[in-house]
Amino acid sequence: MYVAKHRFARISPRKVRLLADMVRGKTAQEALTILRFQPQRGARFLEKVIRSAMANAEDQDVRNAGRLRLVEVRVDQGPSLKRLRPRARGAASIYLRRMSHITVALE
Repeated sequence: MYVAKHRFARISPRKVRLLADMVRGKTAQEALTILRFQPQRGARFLEKVIRSAMANAEDQDVRNAGRLRLVEVRVDQGPSLKRLRPRARGAASIYLRRMSHITVALE
């Protein structure tokens, strides 16, 4: 199994999970083709992690890394940055800038 991770990705996990569900179980090359035509910003994050996993496989002498299947595509919640937004009458609301841990495993 060849694994690549992008930890502390500055994007909400909810946004990336939609794309992860689309490519899970596909071959690496097929997944990259699908993601290339997706307009979402999360597709770029996932694309980079898949390419990294393919490079890890080639590093360990796998001949055709594009034929490997995505057996695990996991997007977990990372830490959140707490930020303040000004509100009426001098008050403030807290909002969270969420982060993701994106994991891709090829086999």
